Parts: sequence; structure tokens; C-alpha cells
Amino acid sequence: MDLHDKVIVITGAARGIGEAMARRFARERPAGLVVSDIDAEALEEVASDIGAFPVVADVSKEQDTVALIDAAEERFGPLDLFCANAGIGIGGDEQTPDDEWQRLWEVNVMSHVYAARRLVPEWRARGEGYFLPTVSAAGLLTNLKAAQYSVTKHAALAFAEWLAITYGDEGIKVSALCPQGVRTRLLDAADEFRTLLEPVAIDPDDVAEAVVQGVAEERFLILPHPEVARYFQNKANDYDRWLGGMRKLQRNLFGS
Repeated sequence: MDLHDKVIVITGAARGIGEAMARRFARERPAGLVVSDIDAEALEEVASDIGAFPVVADVSKEQDTVALIDAAEERFGPLDLFCANAGIGIGGDEQTPDDEWQRLWEVNVMSHVYAARRLVPEWRARGEGYFLPTVSAAGLLTNLKAAQYSVTKHAALAFAEWLAITYGDEGIKVSALCPQGVRTRLLDAADEFRTLLEPVAIDPDDVAEAVVQGVAEERFLILPHPEVARYFQNKANDYDRWLGGMRKLQRNLFGS
């Protein structure tokens, strides 16, 4: 897909990867660029800088997601590309309280379902549309010490795969963005993982550039860190060996 003259929505666009995508997409001169976030002040600043249309929304709520898409289409017409970028991550395990599991489930997975529920019937009728969720390499691999983040990102990838398989023959394109370490607030807060991720961390601008290239080629997996493909292949080739390697990495980072 060529982003020029397209109508695009990006969630989680007030900072980090979402902001970088918005700024990079603006250079492609889309017909309409809609940015969304729960942080109204930061969102307005980004929108003002690049001439985008800001819509404050909590995408963990279906009514907010529907209202966001409605506002975008009322302003610019039919939506071509929806970037489900909003996401959250915290450390945790099986003992983490249910409300924290639910919070990540709603933002990292159900927000994608809500957007697709609203858009897919319209896209099927038009015979085209593009859905791009920000998943994370954790969806292909896993994330040490972060059970609910790993589980929800696996689910987000599974949903993207399902959409691509189910509606690909009807003209609906899907790409899953799966970066590893990115220099954002999420990485800044992840003190436990700094030793692992900081050496390979890239800037959000690098991720945005990879997205533009990946969407142009309409690739399902967009991997700003090419080495993630090798890790994924290793996992598939010998799952038990990969699990053993991840346990070793965990011991080296966090002790036995």
C-alpha cells in the first residue's frame, strides 16, 4: 500500500512508536491522518505539529473505538489503514491479580477486536482495507518476567493471523509489527530488562521507517529487528532447545 492519499488512523499516537509513525506517515501526504490517545495534551501537540486530526479515545472501550473510527470517516471518508498501536506492558506472573490481567487483555487484544469488528464489514464490502497492529517480538517469542504481556501479545498476533487468513482473499491486508527493544517510555520503565534490551534498542523513528517499507510491500511480519526472524526460526526448528536457551538466559539475567 502506498500511504499517499490514504485515510489513516493511528492509536497510541501521543508518544513513542505511535508518534513516530504519525510523523513519518505525514511525510507521505495522506488524504487524512487521524491520531488518537488517552493523553489529550500530548496528542494535541503531536497533531498540531504535523497537521493531523486528533481524537481522544480509550481504545480498551468498544464505544470509544467505534467513535474514533466514526469521527475519522466523518472527517475524511472511508478508512484505508487502521494502526492498532496502543498497548501497555508490565511485569507479572500467574500470581498477578485478575484486574491487571484484564487491563492488558482489554488494551493489547480487545482493542484490536473492537476495531476489526467495526471495520471488517465495511472493508469486505469495498474489497480493500489494511489492519496493522503493533504486536511486539514478545508475540513471536516471549517476554521474561512478564506473563500477561507475553500472553496478550501472543493473542494479538494470533488475531492478526486469523484476520489475514479469513479475509485475505477479499482484499483485506494485515501486517503485524513486531519490534524488540525500542527507546520509549515502556523500555525506560523496564529496569529488569535494560541489560537485555538496551544494547539492541532502536529509536521509534527506525520502527516507523520499517513500517512504511513493510506496508509498501504488504508483508505480514514487519520486523524492525531482523534478528527476531532468526530467533523465531530457532524456536520453530527445535522448541525444546529454544525453551532451554530461554531458561538459561533467565538464569543469567535474574539468577536461579
